[in-house]
Amino acid sequence: MALTSLRAVAVAGVTALAILATTAPADAGRPAGGTTTVTHDEQITWQGWSGAGWSAGTTAGATVTAGGLALSTPVGTTVYKDPHTNTKRTWAYGTWTSPLTEVGFGATELVASWNADTPAGTWLQVELQGTYTTGTRTPWYVMGRWAAGDGDIRRTSVDKQSDKTSSVWTDTFAVNDPAAGVLLRAYQLRVTLYRDPALTVSPVVRSVGAMSSNVPDRFTVTPSAGHIAWGTELAVPRYSQEIHAGQYPEYDGGGEAWCSPTSTEMVVEYWGRKPSPADTSWVDPTYADPTVDHAARMTYDYQYQGAGNWPFNTAYAASFPGLEAKVTRLHSLDELEHFIAAGIPVVTSQSFLASELDGAGYGTAGHLMVVVGFTATGDVIANDPASPTDAAVRHVYRRDQFEQIWLRTRRTTANGGTGSGSGGIVYLIKPTEVAWPSVAGSTNW
Repeated sequence: MALTSLRAVAVAGVTALAILATTAPADAGRPAGGTTTVTHDEQITWQGWSGAGWSAGTTAGATVTAGGLALSTPVGTTVYKDPHTNTKRTWAYGTWTSPLTEVGFGATELVASWNADTPAGTWLQVELQGTYTTGTRTPWYVMGRWAAGDGDIRRTSVDKQSDKTSSVWTDTFAVNDPAAGVLLRAYQLRVTLYRDPALTVSPVVRSVGAMSSNVPDRFTVTPSAGHIAWGTELAVPRYSQEIHAGQYPEYDGGGEAWCSPTSTEMVVEYWGRKPSPADTSWVDPTYADPTVDHAARMTYDYQYQGAGNWPFNTAYAASFPGLEAKVTRLHSLDELEHFIAAGIPVVTSQSFLASELDGAGYGTAGHLMVVVGFTATGDVIANDPASPTDAAVRHVYRRDQFEQIWLRTRRTTANGGTGSGSGGIVYLIKPTEVAWPSVAGSTNW
């Protein structure tokens, strides 16, 4: 079985990069014995705004409330023609713009994500303007137009955004040719909040931020050693994407296309949240696991024509009361183990040939699954939605193989060509009262 690509993964690495960090795990991974030193040749940082941090930005028609960023007195109205319905509608709006934020290194990619509430009659847009290492700036790129529902606008990314140096690929800003030496040095995010002028209700943005990274071209990575969460398995619900094959073609038809929302929904429900019966009342009552259908609809990107938009998935997760979520990258399974030890399952993105992941039984150009734990010997326990039934979702994958297919940025395809890899992309989803793991030196969540 060959799974269709989650998205067009834009990975633009550099040919050489100085060693940035070194960790010396206490024990070796696979094979056992000895001490392994893992050198990280990637740079990753997460920077965001919420709570008191909103005051660092500039508002126009927006205000900071106890719940987050909201519209106050709009600065005006604008007409938005929805490209997916051709409907023109007038919206009142206000904005918040972040300060110019230094990345701290020359980045090749950036993915923004946000947590917000959008009652009926409201929506929001997130934009990015980057500053290159040359001092010149990008245009204002749209990173997403989003609403939790689909009654007011069609949730969408925006295609054909680029200048001579960079492009936006669905949800990812990427430098076109990092080897040319012009990289992303700093950036600003701008959030525009919209509401029906006849209403007083407002969208409320609880947080916004971005993961910036420089992950070099690499076909292989050195396996990490772990021992942080070996023998720990989290009780995450198990949902198969395959039992939904053919359902709702208007949301990309289930089955192989729904790995991302199925994985996201598993984690949402692990935390005790889920769509209500009223939320899923539109789903054919003969379909099993209607919450997965709901997740696919509410993460669907009408421009990408799929449910695999990364920040749309984390925004969906964060639309449930008390949850927060973000898109970032991790350096290793060693780092991921800290999340399992803290009780936080992690959604990972990977691509591989069937021969590269023992026990999977399929190959994929892009697929998401949930890491729920580690065996007593350090192998990965994953809820893999690419399974024929819910009962078959739990898999154990070799640690070294899994780490390779998740962290690399380049791979050999079945026809001998070169494909891309996610370079360690994850969705991190948890309740606000649960603390993020504290790992010395980590700045990527």
